[in-house]
Amino acid sequence: MSVSIAAEPGFFSRERTIAAPTFNRWLVPPAALAIHLCIGMAYGFSVFWLPLSRAVGITQSVACPAEMGFFGSLVATGCDWKISQLGWMYTLFFVLLGCSAAIWGGWLERAGPRKAGLVSALCWCGGLLISALGVSLHQLWMLWLGSGVIGGIGLGLGYISPVSTLIKWFPDRRGMATGMAIMGFGGGAMIGAPLADWLMRQFATPTSVGVWQTFVAMAAIYAVFMVAGALGYRVPREGWKPAGWTPPAVNRSAMVSSQNVDLGVATRTPQFWLIWAALCLNVSAGIGVIGMASPMLQEMFGGRLIGLDIPFGQLDAAQKAQIAAIAAGFTGLLSLCNIGGRFLWATSSDKLGRKLTFAIFFLLGIVLYAAVPTLAGLGTTLLFVLAMGIIISMYGGGFSTVPAYLADMFGTKMVGAIHGRLLTAWATAGILGPVLVNYLREYQLASGLPNAQAYNQTMYILAGLLVLGLICNLLVRPVAARHHMAEEKTAAVAARPEAQASLATTPTAERATAPVLVVLAWAAVGLPLAVGVAITLQKTAILLH
Repeated sequence: MSVSIAAEPGFFSRERTIAAPTFNRWLVPPAALAIHLCIGMAYGFSVFWLPLSRAVGITQSVACPAEMGFFGSLVATGCDWKISQLGWMYTLFFVLLGCSAAIWGGWLERAGPRKAGLVSALCWCGGLLISALGVSLHQLWMLWLGSGVIGGIGLGLGYISPVSTLIKWFPDRRGMATGMAIMGFGGGAMIGAPLADWLMRQFATPTSVGVWQTFVAMAAIYAVFMVAGALGYRVPREGWKPAGWTPPAVNRSAMVSSQNVDLGVATRTPQFWLIWAALCLNVSAGIGVIGMASPMLQEMFGGRLIGLDIPFGQLDAAQKAQIAAIAAGFTGLLSLCNIGGRFLWATSSDKLGRKLTFAIFFLLGIVLYAAVPTLAGLGTTLLFVLAMGIIISMYGGGFSTVPAYLADMFGTKMVGAIHGRLLTAWATAGILGPVLVNYLREYQLASGLPNAQAYNQTMYILAGLLVLGLICNLLVRPVAARHHMAEEKTAAVAARPEAQASLATTPTAERATAPVLVVLAWAAVGLPLAVGVAITLQKTAILLH
C-alpha cells in the first residue's frame, strides 16, 4: 500500500509568500520601495549622457566620420557616441518595460511577487554589468542590449510586481495604495543620479570618464536591495481585509463600478483605449522632458548656473563640470517631484475622482509646457525649476493614479492584468517622447539655433499632445453593463487554488510580526531616501542661488 505525499511548495512559489494571520501589512511597502528605488534609476540615466558622449575624447567629443553608417556606429571604437544614439537606450527601457509587463503580467499573478522580484533583480543588475562591459569596449550595441533590452525587461517585472499586491493589502485606501506601489520608481533617480555623479568623479582618470566602473558599483549595490525586497514580499489570503474595515455598500459615483470586467473584454472597450491614449500622451510629454533634463538645463542656462553670462558652448571643461554637478541636482529634484507627485496625486484622486485628476494634469500641463521657453528666456532658474517640478509631479501622478482609474472602470479582480496591458501605452510613449525631444533638438541645432533655444519648438509640440490627451480623458464614460462578468465567472476568478492555501502551507517559522522589524524595514529604504532628499535639497539651493 503506497501513500502519496503532496510535495511541499518550493521557496519561490506563490504559496510560500501567502502571509500568516499575524503578518503586518506595513512590511510590504518597504519591500516594494527597495525594488522600485533601484529600478527607478532608469529616470536618472541622463546623468550619463554627456560623459558617455566624450568617452573617447575625455575632455570633448570626437566626431565619427560623416560616411559612417548606422551599423558602423554600433561597433565603432575610435569616435564618440551622439546623445541621440544614447537616448535610444532610454527609449528601450520603457518600450521593454511596457512590453514585458503586458506579456508576463499573467505569469506574475501565477508565480507570485517574490519570483518576479528576483528575476527583475537579475535582469536589471545583469544589464548594468553588460553595459559596463560595453562602455569599456566602446560598443554601443552592448549598452542597448544590456541596460536597454535586458534591463528593460527587469524594469517591467519589477514595476508591476507590487501593484496588485499592495492594492489587495490596502482595499481601504486604493489611491494611496497605488501611490505607494509606484512612487518608489519615481524616486530612484533622486538617490541614483547624485550617487552616479559622485562615483563617476571618483573613478574618472585622464583616460576614462568613469562610467563603466560606476555601472559595476551600482549593480552590486542594487542587487543587495532588490533581492532583500523580493524576499520580503507577502500576499494576503483570499478574503482578507483590514481589521475594522467594512467595504462600502454603495458606489461613491457613477464612475466607480462594483462590477468586474474580464481582461479580454476590457481591452475591447472604448474606455480602455481612451485611458490608454490619455496615459500615452501624458507620458510622451513628460518622458521626453525627463529623459533630457540634465542636458536641457545645462544648454538652456549655460554659464548662468554658475553666475557667468556665457553660453554653454563657450564654457571650458572645468565650468562644464560645475554645471554638470548642478544639473545632477536638478535631475534629483525632478525625481523628488516625481515621487511626491505619485503619492500625493494618487491619494488626492480618492477625493477628486480619477477623471477630474487627469483633467487637471492636462489643463495645467498645457499652460506650463507652453510657458517653459518664456521662463527660460527670462534667465531666472527659480520659475523654470518650479514649472518643471509641477510638470514632472503630474507625469508621475498619472502613473500612480491610472491603476485606480482602471479599478474604478473594470473592477479589482483583473486590474493587475489590465494594468499590464495598459502599460503598452508607456512603451509607445517611450519611443514618441524621447524621439521628439532628441531629434528635434538636433534639427534645431543643425538649423543654426543656439543651444539655449533648441528646445522651444519641442515644448510647444508637447503642449499640443496634452490637448489631445485632455479630449480623450473627457470622453471616458462608465463601462456598459453588458461588459460585466457573470457572477459565476467572478467567483471562479476569485477562487485561485494558490490563494486558498491552508495554514499548513505557510512556513511555520513565521511568527507575530515584531514592531522592530517594521521599523528596520522602513529604515532600510527610508535612510537612503532621506540622504537622497538632503543631497537634492542642498544642490537645489545652489541651483536657485
